[in-house]
Amino acid sequence: MKTSQETVGRNSTTIAGFILLGFSDIPSLQHLFFSLFLVTYIVTLAGNLLIIVLTLADPALHTPMYFFLRNLSFLEMCYTSVNIPKMLRNLLSGDKTISFIGCAMQTYFTFFLGGSECFLLASMAYDRYVAICKPLHYPVVMNRKVSTGLAAGSWLSGFLMSFGHTSMVFTLPFCRSHEINHFFCDIPPLIKLACGDTSHNEMAVFMVALFFVTFPFVLILMSYVRIISTILRMPSGAGRRKSFSTCSSHLVVVTLFFGSACIMYLKPNSSYSPDMDKFLSLSYTVITPMLNPIIYSLRNKVVKRAFFRMVGRRRFCCIKEYD
Repeated sequence: MKTSQETVGRNSTTIAGFILLGFSDIPSLQHLFFSLFLVTYIVTLAGNLLIIVLTLADPALHTPMYFFLRNLSFLEMCYTSVNIPKMLRNLLSGDKTISFIGCAMQTYFTFFLGGSECFLLASMAYDRYVAICKPLHYPVVMNRKVSTGLAAGSWLSGFLMSFGHTSMVFTLPFCRSHEINHFFCDIPPLIKLACGDTSHNEMAVFMVALFFVTFPFVLILMSYVRIISTILRMPSGAGRRKSFSTCSSHLVVVTLFFGSACIMYLKPNSSYSPDMDKFLSLSYTVITPMLNPIIYSLRNKVVKRAFFRMVGRRRFCCIKEYD
């Protein structure tokens, strides 16, 4: 039986910080997980950095579509850097603690960047809608000012969503176990540690997530209904294939990101499963950011041509210096 002194010590530890259990229930695979996530992190940073460099360096990619893609790549680099380095440290060392402030900051930036991505993907869908459904008006409608405004609005929306989410969770009293059965400070497992009746907080978090996930998703859906309708009416088979090709990469990314996010944050509380939540979280915090540059580069001839032009210029410069 625990003494009152031990209980107080436990409560004070809860206030000071948390323990991220991560994948500690599979001790034999810790080093394998570390290697896999380290390679994934390096590939994610390298791939998204390459997209940023290409879209900045090549004049052919100075269009609204690639301006949004550049924003998305920068966002993905930040997104993975919020959680993966801490997860790698926890896998490699026995110290799995995170301070209360550190946990709050991790939650804040995770939802800030995740919310921004929701609206950034919606902005990209709108850009494709104008390009395919209103091609003659595209240069006027998607001018530099509009593109910059949409991107800035996406980042601002993520900031507002994250501030509300983080405030609602970290003002709760935490007096239960300070062990978070997750690899980062996510909201569902944090709410499970709070004292008293948290039904109002859970409902508030659900409503915020409902708006900030479903609203951009509905905008994307509406855009693609119009896009597909327009493509199917095109008389040229080559035109239809080209139009579908410009949208397919974005559709794959939207499906991966929104699919896992909707299941994660809009499911009933009764179906809460720590293991399933960790798997779903991996899909949009680790796997999707790594796949984004691969998807956009492999299925985009313009990006591939820009890459080979850059490689060709570098090779030519090296040969010239050698001569």
